[in-house]
Parts: sequence; C-alpha cells; structure tokens
Amino acid sequence: MTRRKIAMIVCDILLLNASYIIAMALRFEGNIDPQIFKVYLNNAIIITIIKLTVFYFFKLYKSLWEYASVDELFEVVAASLTSNIIVIGYLTLMSSYLPISVYIMVTLSDMMLIGGHRFIYRAFRRFKNNIFSESGSKRVLIVGAGSAGAMVIKELRNHDALKSKPVAIIDDNRKKIGQSINGVPVVGNRSDIGYICNKMKVDEIIISIPSAKRKQIRDIVDECRKTKCRIRILPGVYELIDGKVSVSKIRDVDIDDLLGREETKLNMEDICGYIKGKRILVTGGGGSIGSELCRQIARFSPGKLIILDMYENNAYDIQNELKKDYKNLNLKIIISSVRDKKKTEEVIRNERPDVIFHAAAYKHVPLMEENPMEAVKNNIFGTLNVVQAADKYDVKKFVLISTDKAVNPTSVMGATKRVCEKIIQSMDKTSSTEFVAVRFGNVLGSNGSVIPLFKKQIAEGGPVTVTHKNITRYFMTIPEACQLVLQAGSMAKGGEIFVLDMGDPIKIIDLARDLIRLSGFEPEIDIPIKIIGLRPGEKLFEEFLLNKERVSKTEHDKIYIEKPLIDGFDGLNMNIQRLRTAVEMGTNEQVMSLLKIMVPTYKTNMYNDDKYMPIKDEVAVTLNQISSHR
Repeated sequence: MTRRKIAMIVCDILLLNASYIIAMALRFEGNIDPQIFKVYLNNAIIITIIKLTVFYFFKLYKSLWEYASVDELFEVVAASLTSNIIVIGYLTLMSSYLPISVYIMVTLSDMMLIGGHRFIYRAFRRFKNNIFSESGSKRVLIVGAGSAGAMVIKELRNHDALKSKPVAIIDDNRKKIGQSINGVPVVGNRSDIGYICNKMKVDEIIISIPSAKRKQIRDIVDECRKTKCRIRILPGVYELIDGKVSVSKIRDVDIDDLLGREETKLNMEDICGYIKGKRILVTGGGGSIGSELCRQIARFSPGKLIILDMYENNAYDIQNELKKDYKNLNLKIIISSVRDKKKTEEVIRNERPDVIFHAAAYKHVPLMEENPMEAVKNNIFGTLNVVQAADKYDVKKFVLISTDKAVNPTSVMGATKRVCEKIIQSMDKTSSTEFVAVRFGNVLGSNGSVIPLFKKQIAEGGPVTVTHKNITRYFMTIPEACQLVLQAGSMAKGGEIFVLDMGDPIKIIDLARDLIRLSGFEPEIDIPIKIIGLRPGEKLFEEFLLNKERVSKTEHDKIYIEKPLIDGFDGLNMNIQRLRTAVEMGTNEQVMSLLKIMVPTYKTNMYNDDKYMPIKDEVAVTLNQISSHR
C-alpha cells in the first residue's frame, strides 16, 4: 500500500469520526448529551471499520483523485449512504440507538468531508500545475465543443507529463461561441482557426469530433493545415470501439483523414451468406490486399480459411495475427506459387474451397516493364492455373482482384491484368463456377505504394520524388477496398467486372505536400519535391471503364458493373498458348507483340509503338516461327 493511500485512510478515519461529533453538536446545539456520546464512543471503532470496508468496496482508495470528476463524487455519495445504512443496522442490532437526526446529519457530513477533502486535493494539484508548469507547456486548440471535446480537455489537464494546456475551443455552432467548457472559452468557428492560432500562439490543434463525417474532417484539416501547428485527431466513433476518450487514442492526422472517404456500409447478411461456414481460399493471402481480405473474411466465421502465398514471411505474419485475434478460426497456410500448376490443382482438389479470392499477382509497373516474361508467367499463367482448377473441381465462386491499370493499359502489368479479366469472363460462359472480377485503383499504404515511399523519403530529409506535376491517381484505404470486394462477391452472378467507386482523383504532388506538412515540415522549404519524369509504363491518369455505355448500377452505391465484350475461351486460350511458347523460347519483344494482339487497347510508352505495332503479316510470321520450335 502506498504512503498516499495510507495518508488518505488516516484522513478518512479522522473525518468519519469528526462527522459524528459535528452531527451531535448541531443536534444538541453545542451541548452534547453524555449518554448519546457514550453510545457513539462505545461503537466508534466498529463504525469506523464498517465505513472503511464499504469505502474499500466502492474503490474510493483505487481512484486517482488528482483526476477526480463527477463520477468519483457519485461514488462518494453512494459509499456514504451505504455505509451509514449498514451502521444503522448494526447499532439497531446491538440495541444502541442514536437520534434519527444524527444519522441524517452524519450521512450528509460524510459526503461533504470525504468528498470535499478529495476535491480540495485535486484543486491543489491543478493550482500547482498552473503555477509551476505554465512554462514549457504546449498551447492546445480544441476543435469541437461537444462531449468529446470536454473529455479531451479533462484528459489533457489530468496528464501532467503531456505538458499540454487547452487555451481555446473552436466550434461551428454559433450558439456555443462565447461560452466555455471547464474554463476554456469557445472563441470561433473553423474559418477562425488560422487567426486564433496566430493570436493565441497555439502549438497544437486537436480535432475532437468523433461523430463527424470524413468529408467534414477533411475540410477542417484543410483549415488547420494553413497554420504551422501540429494537427492531431480523436478517432471516429467507428474506431472508438468502447466509446471512451483518452489521450492514448488521440493520434496524429494521417493521409486517410485527408482522403475524406466515408465509412463503407456493408450488407452483412449477404456477405455472411456466402462466407460463413464456407471454405475460403485466398491466393496471395500474405500481401497487402490478400492479408486484409483474410482479416475481413475471418470476421464472418468461415468454415475454413486457406491462405496460399509464395512468401513464407508474409504468410507467417498473417498466420500469427489471425491466430491471436480469432482463436477458433480453422486456418491453413500453404506455401506455394500459383505458377505451379500441379500444386495449385492439388490444393484445390484437396481443400475443395467454396470461394476463391485470387489476389496473387505481380503489381509493380516499372519492374514488370523490365521483366515482361515474369509478369506473364505469374499474372496470366498463374491466373489460368487457378481458374482451370476452380472449374475442374466445381468451386462455387471465383473473385479476381483486378486493377484500373487494366483499362486501356500502357504497361505490361496492366495488359496482363486485362488478359486475366478476359480469362475469367470467357471461362464463365462455359463453367458452373461464377467467375467475376473486381477492379479498383490504388490503396493507401500497400506494399510498394507511393505513401510508404514518400514517408521514407521524408524521414531521410528528402527530396520527395514525383514523376510528373500533373499525375493523378484514385485512392482508397485497404480495409475499404477489401470490404467492397467481399460485398461485390455477394452480388456476383457470373461474368461481371465490378468497378469500385474510388471517389475523386488526387494529384500526387498534392499528396506529397500533404504528407510533408503532416510530418511537421514545409514543402520546398524543409523538404524539397523533385520531378523525375514518368516511369516506364506509367500513365498520367487512370481510367476505370472500357465502355461507359455498358455500365450499370448495383444496390450498393459504391459498386458498379461493367460488361465489356467477351472473347470465346478457345480463341483466347490459343493466344495464351502462343504466349507460353514466346515466354519459353522467344524474346521480350515477341511477348509484348502478343500482348498487343490479345489486348488491342494496350499502348506501350516504354518502347517505340511503331516498332511493336501488331502488323498482321509480321506478327503471323513471328508466331509461326515460334510455334515451329515447339
């Protein structure tokens, strides 16, 4: 037991007994009846023990009274009432009686003395902090004059180590301006943030509106970014699972907050219908998208989750995470590549999955430009292996994870993913399996994406490299993308390409500036931005639709369906076999020429298009030469 608790107990003993003397003195107008006083004196020890025991059970000695609030006051009131009722019962049982008025006054006196000395302690602590810790403390502006803002103020005051002093509150509700919360004034609305920060010498801004929509948060952050203050935020209500506000949950504003996308609303019943109790296979299950898919799937209690990945470290990490978070999950990890046709077929034959999510693919555009044969082997041949095995063993549903780069591709990676879309659509025409694709753009924070690269460059002091000042991309978070993939899978009838609503495109150079500011630096002053030119295969902007006239809405406001023209599988398979021959015996140039035949909208920008334009006679000769060597 600490010295502070011992001191508190000793103080309570003195105050509890003082309550009886005060009550009797008031009752008898200063002339205490000796007989009544004797009854009290004979039972004083037992009374004190009873009250201390009740106080202990009400945790009055476990509360940190420097943080005392109304909740602690209620505990004191409840403990005082309970302990005095027990004392009355004890004295009645012992045939020892005190006047009823004394019992009432003792109870009230207990509340005032026991509660009072605790709150005096808190007031002293606050006074001492204000006097001695004013220098060196951060001046904090709170955005949001609601209950969350009030709790943030309380938390900041209660944690001396933070050295944070709330100096003002901002709120868009005009009725609150001029009022105060816990002594902190509400001084204006969001448009006043810059002026207030400058006038009051604010060091840090904390946005405390957990119920706000993402777009509102983005707008507020935009205002805050005009200052040089550090910007922090209280997570949204969907992140505050227990609904409690604490300083540990206040985090720095990150790029997700600037994206301004609202939380995805899912039809849980539909998703449960094809996931719960079913055997689910995720290829590439250790990657950024694959691992998040596994997390989301695990929430819906699958009968068995099978993760196939060629990288053991990724598979090991997601295995440990899922085992920790989902104790009863039936999980199996298989280390293999989808390029291994025999092994892939063996896995599907043995495991008999009901649903396959195919996320295994090479995705880095510049690397695949340098290694087109490897892109074809993994993305096209690997997909074909999984598709044919799924068809052979009557998998109910097959969901291909595709990309916006498959639309009018300018890269090898995009062209291979477009071929993958053609494979699943053509196979769907003849198979009992429902084959579908889900197409979306960039996801924030995925392995090898621009966000981790920018963060690394900022940590190294710059420069932050941007390929073109006008380049734009669509972004969504990894969890949102995977949730929409699961939702699209529940809608699948077979043959569809589901297109996810990615919102508005974002200029990459603006993204770089935002990340620099969020890291506490000024773009071009502290951290330079360098334009390095478009990389091989890279577009200035991405597209999602091959044919806008063939798009239809779904019941979900963020999911659309595109139904492009479908090639017959036999003709497509013939070209795939030619592609296989070119990979085995040909050159990169021949592989790319075949890709241009298979994907007529594919335009290279790494090489001279004229050199690889699929002229009928020349290509035919090339293919015949390759085929003759088989």
